[in-house]
Amino acid sequence: MKKIVVIGPESTGKTTLSEQLAIYFKTVWVPEFARTYLDQLNRPYTKDDLLAIARGQVASEETLTPQANQWLICDTDLYVIKVWSEHKYQTCHPWILEQIARHHYDLYLLTYIDVPWTPDPQREYPDPKMREYFFRIYLDIIIHSGTPWVLIKGDTSLRLKTAVEAIQSLSTPRNDPHL
Repeated sequence: MKKIVVIGPESTGKTTLSEQLAIYFKTVWVPEFARTYLDQLNRPYTKDDLLAIARGQVASEETLTPQANQWLICDTDLYVIKVWSEHKYQTCHPWILEQIARHHYDLYLLTYIDVPWTPDPQREYPDPKMREYFFRIYLDIIIHSGTPWVLIKGDTSLRLKTAVEAIQSLSTPRNDPHL
């Protein structure tokens, strides 16, 4: 089974793309645990909440993995928690960093900031400069992750087409004379 992560700044279509990919590939997807957690929180989140969110994201992925077919689509991973933790609190819990090192993914789909900002009570940075700032952080992370990645941009149909082609390329046998 291959694990695909849809990653990127706020309001860039990650959830929409994750749902579309799960439907296309007839598999399950791992929703962003932070959404559910924060919807039930009746106060501003804290650094400790980010650890709870990270634990919930890992548990969700572990629960849904056996239900996946050839692909598991993840709407975010722990890098997102790391970015938010370091941005807001200038630190990241060691457990989160340990889990990042332990979890392997086969492809990152990095969503670009070319879609309009959609207001949402959980979103914090509508400013175009901040959207660019976070995009650059995610770009740097995935470039240095050593995991293949593809930039996802354009309208909804182009995004889906690009993502599907990228995922399908993972199952295409490579013509490597050294194998």
